[in-house]
Amino acid sequence: MTGWRDDALCRQTDPNAFHPEVGGSTASAKRTCMACEVRRQCLDYALAAGETHGVWGGLGPRERQRLRRTQAA
Repeated sequence: MTGWRDDALCRQTDPNAFHPEVGGSTASAKRTCMACEVRRQCLDYALAAGETHGVWGGLGPRERQRLRRTQAA
């Protein structure tokens, strides 16, 4: 595992919260992310790896897609 992942709060929670069923809520996962000390590293990883599913660094897939577009502009 990557060093930052060892410190991630999501390691202590249900992984399904970060990958809910279609139409499911991501609110709980995002709250966990907002309190996580490695949130930025997680988001950077997701953006670099092109993650298209789940909550990473406090952002869902559409939010990351918007961020990628903004960064590319």
